Amino acid sequence: METDLIISAINELHKKADQALESKDITAYTAMFDDSLTYTPAEGIAFNKRDYTIDLKKYFGHIKEIHTSYYRIKSSFENEVFTEKIARKSVILKPNLLIFSKKQTIQTEEIYHWKNIKGEWKVIAIEITLEEKY
Repeated sequence: METDLIISAINELHKKADQALESKDITAYTAMFDDSLTYTPAEGIAFNKRDYTIDLKKYFGHIKEIHTSYYRIKSSFENEVFTEKIARKSVILKPNLLIFSKKQTIQTEEIYHWKNIKGEWKVIAIEITLEEKY
């Protein structure tokens, strides 16, 4: 039963994060991350929250639109950490020439580690285990 409540809370946070991502609102998007966040992209070079936020700002500056969706593959809860593996599909429109846009689709598998800190669920680590772009 506790896991159902956690999943419900996490689903709401993902929903807010996806809305922030689609509106390119960096402050709202990064609100779900704890200050101790470790973000590891598919290439394997880990970022802290500060560096990941800087990287996101640059990325948002180079895209016109982003649409994203995900589904949970599996999850577990142990040692006060909720871990989930999700599959995400994002469609990104990048400016190309004057009035045209270039469409790119990115599919990822991501592992999120969440911890309840002072009554709020926060992401403490994200690992991108698979990334395909086309």
